[in-house]
Amino acid sequence: MNKNVNAHKSGMTVSNNSYATPALEKGLDVIELLAHEPAGLTKSEISRRLNRTISEIFRMLVCLERRGYISQANEDRYSLTLKMFQLAQEHPPTERLITEALPIMHRVAHETQQSCHLGLIEGAQVVIMAQVNAPTSIGFYVKLGSTVDLLETASGYVMLAHLDEEHRERILGEWKRLTNKQVPADFSKHLTRILKQGYEKSPSYKVRGVLNISYPIFDGYGKATSALTVPYIQLSGKNPTPSQVSSVLHKATQEITRSIGGKTL
Repeated sequence: MNKNVNAHKSGMTVSNNSYATPALEKGLDVIELLAHEPAGLTKSEISRRLNRTISEIFRMLVCLERRGYISQANEDRYSLTLKMFQLAQEHPPTERLITEALPIMHRVAHETQQSCHLGLIEGAQVVIMAQVNAPTSIGFYVKLGSTVDLLETASGYVMLAHLDEEHRERILGEWKRLTNKQVPADFSKHLTRILKQGYEKSPSYKVRGVLNISYPIFDGYGKATSALTVPYIQLSGKNPTPSQVSSVLHKATQEITRSIGGKTL
């Protein structure tokens, strides 16, 4: 079997120059294969799946195990260690996102006279990773670090609406498992409406009198990685309208998306 074709079937993208650095390619093939096998694979299974000889695979396994990327479990089965995760944590994407977003969030708060917060999906919840208070004596804000049920927040819906179906179903499966609940009957229509208008604007699920306005922030693949939300409250005097706040939020999320190398829609 052609090695390029076999690697593609294993879920790995191979370019026309795939063997310009053969040793590196072999090592990455092993890592990417094991990433999809939580129970691990034996040396023979890895060899067969990658269509390589035992001796080729053995050298890669020895190197990767010595460097701490893989380890052996029972029955000579190899699996990934947490080293890849640890390396990612040394420069987590969320750190860059927050660093880029905070100055823009302060500007949003100043222009709208409202607080704003940045939420990410974690398991079956939305976690508030950044928050900026309104520059007024009275206001409403969501506590930094707090969590909200995924389907009880505008940011949760707006992120789900801007994910591919496979990713969305995986998240919803975890939500169903942890909450022991089913999605609302109008769930699909709700997401379709959000996609059509590009954002979510709905009364708060938690607090009366609050109108949540939420826009997605995208990664390089055009998938929502987070959402920026203003919990809008009507104050006395002359203040920006919900439509004006929506316009400010839209521009802000596009700016954040570009700043992290994302793809604006």
